[in-house]
Amino acid sequence: MTQRIDEAGFVRAQYESEDNLRARKAAYVNAEGDDPREFAFEAVAEVAPQRVLEVGGGEGELAERIRGELGAEVIAMDQSERMVEIQRSKGIDARVGDVQTLPFADGEFDVVLAAWMLYHVPDLDRGLAEIARVLKPSGRLVAVTNAIDHLQELWDLAGRVTALQKFTFRSENGEESLRRHFASVTRREAHGWATMDEEAVRRFGASWADLASLVTAGPFAEPLRVRRHSTIFVAETA
Repeated sequence: MTQRIDEAGFVRAQYESEDNLRARKAAYVNAEGDDPREFAFEAVAEVAPQRVLEVGGGEGELAERIRGELGAEVIAMDQSERMVEIQRSKGIDARVGDVQTLPFADGEFDVVLAAWMLYHVPDLDRGLAEIARVLKPSGRLVAVTNAIDHLQELWDLAGRVTALQKFTFRSENGEESLRRHFASVTRREAHGWATMDEEAVRRFGASWADLASLVTAGPFAEPLRVRRHSTIFVAETA
């Protein structure tokens, strides 16, 4: 019970405004290598969906692109009222809600997109069961998460063991959870690097309490090069 309360508080604090999210996004401005967001979009586009649900979509970049480039009807759902407000400002049909209790009938969607959010779900199995329920037969979940070695150099600089090892849905354990609810599961790995200057490191640290010591890090003789490792899971119903 304590873990769920703490997680709910963390999510609420992180997404009550866009500031922390944007600070973390800024860390990838000078990224090289695979683009996991592109991999996720391609996994959605492959099935030419007519109706897509995105859960936990943040500021709605992927939802906006899916609607604009694929011509699909997109519904977005997020626990954060601020994220929903931002999505609506882009013309997205966005609603406040919880993936653990989706307000949709069985089989309503061709695709559900869950990018970097399933590790926040208190009852992961309940959330995955709900996603599987609202998908049509042969429907597809595209779920993106990170691996333990993602941004390892930042954790090393902070002198902390990565908090990603506690995630209930990450590259190393996500497939096991998905196979309890879906008929088939495949994965696509996205590897790369990001180069962060001193200001980017400090802003990132300020956005995440576990990395708060980075706020006073530096000065650096040269920018910090950090590895990126994300996994795009593609799971399909029977």
